[in-house]
Amino acid sequence: MDAANIVDVVSDFVTLKRAGANLKGLCPFHDDRTPSFMVSPSKNICKCFACGKGGTPVHFIMEHEQLTYPEALRYLAKKYHIEIQEREQTDEEKAEQSERESMFAVNEWANEWFQTQMNDTVDGRAVGLAYFRQRGFRDDIIKKFQVGFCPDKYDAQWKAGKAAGYNESFLLKTGLCIQREDGKTYDRFRNRVIFPIHTVSGKVVGFGGRVLDSRTKGVQVKYQNSPESVIYSKKRELYGLYLAKQAIVKSELCYLVEGYTDVMAMHQQGVENVVASSGTALTEAQIRSIHRFTENIVVIYDGDAAGIKASQRGIDLLLAEGMNVKLLLLPDGDDPDSFARKHTATEYQEYLRDHQVDFIHFKTDLLLQEAQNDPIKLSRLVNNIVQSLSVIPDDITRSFYIKETARTLDMDERLITSAVGKVRRQQREEWRKQKEREKQAGERQAQGGEGGVAALQRPSAAGDESGEPWAEGSEQAPKGGDLLGDEPIPEALTAEEIAKARNGQGGENRLAATKNDLLFLQTEALLVQMIVRHGEKVMCDVEDEETGEERPLTVVEYIQYSLDADEIQFRSPLHRQILTEALQHFKEEGFRSDRYFENHPDLAVANLANELGHEPEALSKIHSKGITVKPEEERLVELLPHLMADYKLAIVDDSLRSMMQEMRSPEVLADKNRFMDLMKRYQEMKEVQKELGKQCGDRVIN
Repeated sequence: MDAANIVDVVSDFVTLKRAGANLKGLCPFHDDRTPSFMVSPSKNICKCFACGKGGTPVHFIMEHEQLTYPEALRYLAKKYHIEIQEREQTDEEKAEQSERESMFAVNEWANEWFQTQMNDTVDGRAVGLAYFRQRGFRDDIIKKFQVGFCPDKYDAQWKAGKAAGYNESFLLKTGLCIQREDGKTYDRFRNRVIFPIHTVSGKVVGFGGRVLDSRTKGVQVKYQNSPESVIYSKKRELYGLYLAKQAIVKSELCYLVEGYTDVMAMHQQGVENVVASSGTALTEAQIRSIHRFTENIVVIYDGDAAGIKASQRGIDLLLAEGMNVKLLLLPDGDDPDSFARKHTATEYQEYLRDHQVDFIHFKTDLLLQEAQNDPIKLSRLVNNIVQSLSVIPDDITRSFYIKETARTLDMDERLITSAVGKVRRQQREEWRKQKEREKQAGERQAQGGEGGVAALQRPSAAGDESGEPWAEGSEQAPKGGDLLGDEPIPEALTAEEIAKARNGQGGENRLAATKNDLLFLQTEALLVQMIVRHGEKVMCDVEDEETGEERPLTVVEYIQYSLDADEIQFRSPLHRQILTEALQHFKEEGFRSDRYFENHPDLAVANLANELGHEPEALSKIHSKGITVKPEEERLVELLPHLMADYKLAIVDDSLRSMMQEMRSPEVLADKNRFMDLMKRYQEMKEVQKELGKQCGDRVIN
């Protein structure tokens, strides 16, 4: 944990830019179009202010790579070359290993097995290795991409996997082997050259296999990929991203191609900032993976009709994600691989640099050739370009492209602006209808007993948590709650109820109740903040009831004693967990509350601790007119009693509100004895409120 630097760790997955004392980038955990992911080198933590995810280097790796706490520690230990001493696992412990970990382990073994079959067997060298060399690939490129070969045998890998001690179920779940209905099992990739597919961190999640048997010439499906599994989704992964990410960041540009060998060929020509969509239509998830490292992309596809159509399909998706898009078409009949074999590295790189065009010129030139002065086809051309313009999220960029389109097509700019505006209004209306359908579906689910109450959280600047722009005129419920843990806010308001409350049409009580609950939990979180920051620290000395001698009183002890004195406890389960664990460990030698909770295996605890755990530097270093504000640690004996009084006052206020609502109910008004009993308790509670008010700063209670 001491060795892991948050900037180093996050930079493996996200491009970071300086923002004052911190760094920022696009969040890797949600569809982030404007940088909302902040990294603090001084605090060694990260945080997304849109989706709320982040934490220490350990928790970032846990979340990003979907690893357990021990797995994340092993990952970081490997990164920083730290040896971990581990004992031999028992049979029970081995059985409890996660399915994901087991599948990754099987894939790593398979990757080595494929390479061994190609490099160390007669058939592998004669067939697999010969294939790559015939296509002009050097041995260093073959080794770099870890390509291999699966022999033309029915179940060679199946037998080898079992002999190596791997569970049969994971050989099947990873898709390496297939079981027939009659129970017989065979190898999926037999007689194919193999391309391993890595995650951005370098883990093997799947494989692509290219058929070599001459009897299959003319078949449409030359490539076969691993099936979808808990660790592999073809729509998410980009071939070559693991090897390309540093070059992409350095050049601030990513080339996108179609196939495995295209990526290998470009690396051999000295172009390493390249990834492949692996023969699939480009997806939003793949684009977001690229966007983490750069916003500039050049799409390269084959110079045939199919390649041109494939380019068009991906343009709008790229534009919608806020990417700066260039297109590059190779000469007809060539792909990046075949084109590379015909040119030197210098010629290849010059061609890539000199033949990029923006999507406006690409579409205009392409579609004008098809239109050939046909008015109907020209109209379709304009509508096609307008559709692309409408998805561009940035107003300035969209305006620039509208001007460029008007100039290129020799049209009135106002006509194109009007057409784009119309399409965007239609998109917003469709988005609004979709949200309404989702809301209705959620309400139906809630009525069926499966619904939950949404906790409040801050909205992002770009829109709601789904990343969509807010519909014009729609009400967005206030969001926030970094301090609240997992405790839901009771009865979160609908947009309609908020509007009614604002317009004086009822619903005011619910609006006030929701706001009060939020404020109450924030007050409770301030005490939890003291536990996280200073739990084990001595607040003052007190007299021991048993011995009569003075002894030190820690922060966590003071909070527990104060709660016990009035027989109350924290409302949030997460807050209660932090208090309980602090009490269990504060006496241990070397225990530090902040480090313990910020690196907690429970992500919910760790995220909350990182939110609360660091005292703002600005508050500890204020100098005004020669007066220095003491650091928080030196003011604990003043702060804690005040915070505790505030918290108890919040409990009393909440009780008074509940009693007032109860006294207003028709049932209580009709029962005189019950009403008078409530009134008596209400008056007693008001006296308590006054006393607590004085402790909180001589506040006047009306």
